[in-house]
Amino acid sequence: MEKLMRLISMVLVVCFPLAFAVHDYNEALSKSLLFFEAQRSGYLPPNQRVAWRANSGLNDGKASGVDLVGGYYDAGDNVKFGLPMAFTITMMSWSIIEYGKQMGANGELAHALEAVQWGTDYLIKAHPHPYVLYGEVGDGNSDHYCWQRPEDMTTDRHAYKIDPSNPGSDLAGETAAAMAAASIVFRRSNPTYSSELLRHAYQLFEFADKYRGKYDSSITIAQKYYRSVSGYNDELLWAAAWLYQASNNEYYLNYLGKNGDSMGGTGWAMTEFGWDVKYAGVQTLVAKFLMQGKAGVHAPVFERYHQKAEHFMCSLIGKGSRNVQKTPAGLIFRQRWNNMQFVTSASFLATVYSDYLTSSRGTLRCDAGNVAPSQLLSFAKSQVDYLLGDNPRATSYMVGYGNNFPRQVHHRGSSIVSIKVHPQFVACRQGYATWYSRKASDPNVLTGAVVGGPDAYDNFADERDNFEQTEPATYNNAPLLGILARLGGGHDGYNQLLPVAIPAPKPVAAKPKSEPEVKLTPTPATSSSPISIEQKVTTSWNDKGRTYYRYSTVVTNKTSKTLKDLKLSISKLYGPIWGITKSGNSYAFPTHLNSLPAGNSIEFVYIHAASPADVSVSSYNLA
Repeated sequence: MEKLMRLISMVLVVCFPLAFAVHDYNEALSKSLLFFEAQRSGYLPPNQRVAWRANSGLNDGKASGVDLVGGYYDAGDNVKFGLPMAFTITMMSWSIIEYGKQMGANGELAHALEAVQWGTDYLIKAHPHPYVLYGEVGDGNSDHYCWQRPEDMTTDRHAYKIDPSNPGSDLAGETAAAMAAASIVFRRSNPTYSSELLRHAYQLFEFADKYRGKYDSSITIAQKYYRSVSGYNDELLWAAAWLYQASNNEYYLNYLGKNGDSMGGTGWAMTEFGWDVKYAGVQTLVAKFLMQGKAGVHAPVFERYHQKAEHFMCSLIGKGSRNVQKTPAGLIFRQRWNNMQFVTSASFLATVYSDYLTSSRGTLRCDAGNVAPSQLLSFAKSQVDYLLGDNPRATSYMVGYGNNFPRQVHHRGSSIVSIKVHPQFVACRQGYATWYSRKASDPNVLTGAVVGGPDAYDNFADERDNFEQTEPATYNNAPLLGILARLGGGHDGYNQLLPVAIPAPKPVAAKPKSEPEVKLTPTPATSSSPISIEQKVTTSWNDKGRTYYRYSTVVTNKTSKTLKDLKLSISKLYGPIWGITKSGNSYAFPTHLNSLPAGNSIEFVYIHAASPADVSVSSYNLA
């Protein structure tokens, strides 16, 4: 991750391979998750699969009187940077929230949950008091002076924190987002842990919002490596969006509505998304809330977020007023240094937005015309396929995937022989002399790591000192998990705007002996009824002795005309509901939908610990 300037001689490859491979996205997903195990700091668990790693950083935080053992090294060095680590956890969690079902089918959900918890366990330690958060362990300057295995570290392990006197709203906000997103991930499999994460998220958001300031003005040593260029407003909105998703607390929805204009959520038209700049992610989430019918009185503001989300999506596919730059072979190109982080993050947003639009039966509105949601997914697939080898060099930029991948990765642990093979101590500068300068393949294959990738002209030099292109990072892989799960597992047509219960990664207790009967509501739902309403239980679970049920309700226009002004009456409802809008004492279409064409249906869901609610039609018009 060294920020040194140098000239790199590269060989220009000007011809494409004759044919591209058919990629195994499930294999790529499995390998991507292995990379996180290679980045672990602390005491490694008995089920550690990356066998060439060993325990490291076992005294982290000790000098400050706090236990900061654990967490992740961000890239090819041995520093624990809080801002990119938290973003990594947020994006891993978002991947699981959207596509955990596909991960479960692939057998990788348990590994994905372990990867998230390895990070959140550390973040809990790093937040010992409501208004204190440790944001870095180690010093990038002294760390980069040495080339050592993490197991041999002799560099400074000072711990740096933010507090009311030295605030960091961006760091605290991102960490709140990570905790909130992860609380959703563990809500069913570990409800106690989920509640603990949400408690930390509440406290961190309050800290971030009450004591405002940029974290790199307090932890100044981070400026050279992870400077917060965008400031902290995007993280405050980002955290509010995730807290609303995690809690359904209207305070956070109102925060997004009241502060969207003043904090830039509705103003910034973005062409990038990453660990620093979160606006495109906020805009995508708020657009989802709008499609779900949750905007309420904030609908005009949320529509402006929505417009900016669509600007971002249109820019990716070259149909906007200002489009992203791409290489001649079509890869998103933002910067020379670790460009692949922007590729995976943007492609993830394109993937989820495609599914949101499909679920809402919408289209993408671009300056060049309306675009089908499938085009966004095709774009994301093209970026992933490039990354996996469909490029002019026929190079996979994921280590260990395919036959032609980077062999000299800019990564200390990978480039030095394992301590389990060669237990002799590797000194600070000795590593540079013996291992860094070695013109040979890494002794340890860093399986699943996504490196920085090619330059603006699709050129790449597989050289260890070419840190701009051969260094990996956790935040390159985190959003990729979701895309790979989606591409590998497909989509069975469920509504992505509705809450989808993340399946348990291991066998769970048997279902209760009897579930509420699946039935039609008392609505005129006979074969001759113009509007049918069907309800069914889609899943159930036990929590603290109570059995909760998730009900799917489908309303179908069975007439030959367009249904308008629909009003539904819902009684005996004892839990949250998604997919329709409360309107006085009744429920109406979600805000993004004004009518229902002949033969079409809408779906909404609710969760409670009782038999199905009574749903009936109060009034409607046909046009």
